[in-house]
Amino acid sequence: MKNQEEFKLSPTRQLTDIEKGLIWKKPLSHKVSDEELRICKEIKRNWHRGEMKIANILLEGDAGSGKTQLAKALSAEFGLPYVKVTCFADMDKSDVIGAILPVISSDRLENMEPAEQNTKDEVVEYRFYPSEIVRAYQNGYLLEIQEPTVIRDAAVLMALNSALELDGSINLPTEIIRRHPDFIAVITTNRSYAGTRPLNEALRDRVQHTEKMDLPTKEIMIERAMSKTGYRDEKVLDILADIIIILDKTARANAIKGVAGMRSYFYWADAVAEGASAKESLYHKVIYKITTDSEEIKLLEESLKNHGLLASLDQIEIELKKKEFLMK
Repeated sequence: MKNQEEFKLSPTRQLTDIEKGLIWKKPLSHKVSDEELRICKEIKRNWHRGEMKIANILLEGDAGSGKTQLAKALSAEFGLPYVKVTCFADMDKSDVIGAILPVISSDRLENMEPAEQNTKDEVVEYRFYPSEIVRAYQNGYLLEIQEPTVIRDAAVLMALNSALELDGSINLPTEIIRRHPDFIAVITTNRSYAGTRPLNEALRDRVQHTEKMDLPTKEIMIERAMSKTGYRDEKVLDILADIIIILDKTARANAIKGVAGMRSYFYWADAVAEGASAKESLYHKVIYKITTDSEEIKLLEESLKNHGLLASLDQIEIELKKKEFLMK
């Protein structure tokens, strides 16, 4: 984006050095996506519009579609510290709000003999340790909430629902905290991923903007691969992108759980750039990430064969070997 300050939400806000360190720094290889630009414009436009404010975002798509990368990019654009929490099936309310734990000061611990440190008569003090969610909520950070669809406990979902209200609050054992005006929640979740279930309706209702994250166009795939890997052979990258797209479609059509996404594309292109066999590395960088089931692999191979892409890979091998020979 042309103006680095264009989407800063609170330009006059003073951050600590630690908080400044939490703001994501875009690498030179980062390419601004349509989704990134669209979200930035929408949030900036509505930031001071009261009930029309957009501060809860849902990014829904396959693994490797760039959800976390986009969440981090928003941290850079908005000038907000980025933190994340990865949800798991057995989360309880203490994982959302924090926990009260016993604590002995370091000074007291140093002055105690080893035997005294385990004595039952020692008076134990307790302190409340807020969760990452509470820290972000109270201090006005951008929080990525990964995979809330795996949570089983309804009480945990209710706590999240309440917190994500624009005027929400969280009841802690020590106090009630209000949502910081700069707090942004970015919910990232995979579609049809093992262990997930549909996103809770109440949680989805609290989202003001949603992006369906799919593979980008082939042109953008190639551009990003060039930027990430430094590999400039557009013809090869074009064929690799075609293969990723076909594998993705085939896996979906046959209910194969694995995903052929951008992450696989980058690592495959990088391996080829370093001289690896395009056909051999296809399996190690892409297909085996989708599945190692023999029958499913046959389906994927058949699809590539029917589209003429295995023959294209063979042609790539021949041309790359010719280049190597000429360079010797």
